[in-house]
Amino acid sequence: MRAPEDTVVEAQALLDEGKPFHAHEVFEDAWKSGPDEERALWRGLAQLAVGLTHAARGNVTGGARLLRRGAGGVEEWAALTGREQPYGMDLAGVAAWARGLGDDVERGGGSVDAGARAPRLRGTS
Repeated sequence: MRAPEDTVVEAQALLDEGKPFHAHEVFEDAWKSGPDEERALWRGLAQLAVGLTHAARGNVTGGARLLRRGAGGVEEWAALTGREQPYGMDLAGVAAWARGLGDDVERGGGSVDAGARAPRLRGTS
């Protein structure tokens, strides 16, 4: 099991490399092996990464849906816990990125470059 900070660093590196599905697996590991009170956070981040995977593969509907579901998940977790920047992550920025990308995917109707459109987990997207 990785430390949460290591999860963020490893997932960001994979996202930057255009490997969102691999980032999803890193988040999923944290979701399934981490403390119960953080599971919704990591699940939401995993959904965002899988949404980016679908968007990169040209699955407009699935990509947009998962990006929005993940955004809602991380926002809900932040609201319930009062933690908007766990492990240095900017959850509001990540959620805004996801919603914006979901809108772009629906408008454009095609695939996106996963590396070029990767979120910034820490700092603004």
